[in-house]
Amino acid sequence: MAAAAAAASAAAASAAAAVLLLLLPFSSSSLVSTPNPTLQYHHGHLLTGNLTLHLIWYGHFSPSQRSSITDFLLSLSPSSSLSPPSVSSWWATTRLYLSPSTNLHISPQLLLSSYPLGRSLSSSSLTSLASLSRPSPSSISILLTSSDVFVDGFCSSRCGTHSRLPNAASFIWVGDSSTQCPGQCAWPFHQPPYGPQSPPLVSPSGDVGADGIVINLATLLAGTVTNPDGKGFFQGPPEAPLEAVSACTGIFGSGAYPGFPGKVLVDHTSGASYNAEGVNGRKYLLPAMWDPKTSQCATLV
Repeated sequence: MAAAAAAASAAAASAAAAVLLLLLPFSSSSLVSTPNPTLQYHHGHLLTGNLTLHLIWYGHFSPSQRSSITDFLLSLSPSSSLSPPSVSSWWATTRLYLSPSTNLHISPQLLLSSYPLGRSLSSSSLTSLASLSRPSPSSISILLTSSDVFVDGFCSSRCGTHSRLPNAASFIWVGDSSTQCPGQCAWPFHQPPYGPQSPPLVSPSGDVGADGIVINLATLLAGTVTNPDGKGFFQGPPEAPLEAVSACTGIFGSGAYPGFPGKVLVDHTSGASYNAEGVNGRKYLLPAMWDPKTSQCATLV
């Protein structure tokens, strides 16, 4: 089975900037946002409880890239409840879909810096690599490919994918778009290839590729737990559904419209734009998530 939805950002120009699309039939995010969407539950399986995340780094990632992305994942379900980072508040919206809630934990990570399958990967290659972590149905395998790895459909139709492995475990793939298509897969940190050409925002970590991965990874994680097998929460046809975050493509703050991500916070020292804080003093820009209680795209700022 396969579920696909790729990652990040609304409507005409934002759509171009956020090319999130599908891998196999059932969970795609087309790049056209729908006003006041209604995500219906289709009586399928949801991912709840304690889930283990298996991170696989394919290709060359710098230590700073790995730490930034790993800290984002750690911020979703912080080990301490004392002053939890606002990233966890973003993730808490998934609890409105899930009962019980989903808590995420990171297992030992796998570094494949020697490109064992080469630098051009097919969809079947992604499945093979994701299986290396030996994930179980209570875990999610997360495969990240570096900026010099070419993946079928990357940039042209998708920035990432969530799907299912043969053993029913879930997996996510996201690529670093910084050298191939930052306008599509790392917007609003890079101008889109077409549509309104507003100045790009400064990325929180100073690395457009890493911060683009965070946006897409956040989108796909929410889609994975709320619609893991294409029968969960989504709107539209099963082969091209809008999911919890992809229903809000292009919205990062209040007042967003095509080409404008919305009002967000700005770090006065670095000039970086963000809307959430994570562990270790990290700052992130996270996409809006559809709130089933208010039937609106909820933002952190």
